[in-house]
Amino acid sequence: MTAGYHQYQSCIESCLRCAAICNHCASSCTQEEDVKMMARCIQLDMECAALCYASAQLMSLGSEKAKEICRLCADVCQACGEECGKHKTEHCRECAQACKQCAEECRKMAA
Repeated sequence: MTAGYHQYQSCIESCLRCAAICNHCASSCTQEEDVKMMARCIQLDMECAALCYASAQLMSLGSEKAKEICRLCADVCQACGEECGKHKTEHCRECAQACKQCAEECRKMAA
């Protein structure tokens, strides 16, 4: 039997939470006074959200590529978290934390 939702549940939930918070962060960043300064944050938020959703979907499908996509997801989450960590806004701090947690979950899952 292939692995799937129940085996990966913790990682799936972390990915879905991270994606939602990344979307919130990207949207909130567009409302900042200096949007240009937030451009890299917004870009990484959108990339991270897309990859987190894809990772959650592939894990729930029991894909044989789930570990590979989660390794990549961990790298993108780490980059996004580092970028968000540079900003003082509450949404960026929240996003940095979610990204850090998701990267840890994805690395555990892909080990």
